[in-house]
Amino acid sequence: MTKTRPNMSRPTRTLLAALMDDPAAWRHGYDISKNTGIKPGTLYPLLMRLSDMGLLASKWKAPEQPGRPPRHMYRLTAAGIALAREVAAEAREGLAPA
Repeated sequence: MTKTRPNMSRPTRTLLAALMDDPAAWRHGYDISKNTGIKPGTLYPLLMRLSDMGLLASKWKAPEQPGRPPRHMYRLTAAGIALAREVAAEAREGLAPA
């Protein structure tokens, strides 16, 4: 994991907040996109970047129905949870950019 903090853009903060709703739950990109409003062209590169930084764990889930593709699932790691808490605290204190 890199110790560098990711760019705290609005989509990054939105994604971290959404994943903190249930940090232990595995979620797929479509579900995250649907619930956050983050467009796939922004979301998937962000998921990959946070995963590469060790802030998200990822795995493949076998299809639930024959003929469907497997899904890439994501959840926060311990480092990701710590960052999400830090970002939430900054927002509460008015330190986060709008």
